[in-house]
Amino acid sequence: MKIDAVKAGGDAVIRSVTTAAQAALSAKLGLPSDEARLEVRMLLQSVLKKDRAWLISHELDDLHADSHQDFQALLERRLKGEPIAYILGKREFFGLDLMVTPDTLIPRPDTETIVEAALEKIPEHQACRVLDLGTGTGAIALAIARQRSNALITAVDASVHALQVAQANAAALGCGHVELLASDWCSALGDRQFDVIVSNPPYIPEHDPHLQQGDLRFEPISALASGPDGLDAIRRILLAAPNHLKHHGWFLLEHGYDQSNDVRMLLNQGGFDEVRSIRDLGGIERVTLGRRQPN
Repeated sequence: MKIDAVKAGGDAVIRSVTTAAQAALSAKLGLPSDEARLEVRMLLQSVLKKDRAWLISHELDDLHADSHQDFQALLERRLKGEPIAYILGKREFFGLDLMVTPDTLIPRPDTETIVEAALEKIPEHQACRVLDLGTGTGAIALAIARQRSNALITAVDASVHALQVAQANAAALGCGHVELLASDWCSALGDRQFDVIVSNPPYIPEHDPHLQQGDLRFEPISALASGPDGLDAIRRILLAAPNHLKHHGWFLLEHGYDQSNDVRMLLNQGGFDEVRSIRDLGGIERVTLGRRQPN
């Protein structure tokens, strides 16, 4: 969908380009006008290498033909449904700018719930060993690391490509106390023990129609779906993770909007006590946690 806001000289006015692109996104993807406007600004900021304040104050400036062409290329990708995080190569999470690629799940605001819950269990001024299972971009591990400098954090993922992204994010954020390890869940952990284990595993049922909609179409299926009921990965984790959790240590797990009852039951069956679920900002039970009982 070509955005026609070009003057005779080949340039275009930024405001006109923004308005036309916003309308195109709303019409094609069904985005609310404020969300479409935000995405257009993000694309323009990427092309022009300018911040939001500059863009607003220069909306009557010309957008030169070469910049317009570059913007049009990004917009066409978005109009085809490609997630804006993959187009821009980054996503904000818990106040951090994280690199993302199609090899990783896109960090979402709902996942900040597990970070906040974990921080309540991790002491601020003493050493604590933390494990992040299935780290992806490193979002959870790095958010915790920035808030708890005394924590010793190990983050694992079965995807070597995802670990490369997490390593780049750790380096960019100066999080040298995060160890990144290739591991299929707990398989490479040996006899390591942790005070707190967190995980945002795949939990969407494999035949869920949402997997063919929106951003999910572009994200790695291995990071999204897990068996007929979405709980296969969670069951695997719960078979192994307690062996790496210290007595009275905390286990925190993100799950789907309708899985809290099943996950609480699985934690109770797995020998955890103080089991409860925490709601995200939308009021959905998004995280379930429990404390390991002594054998």
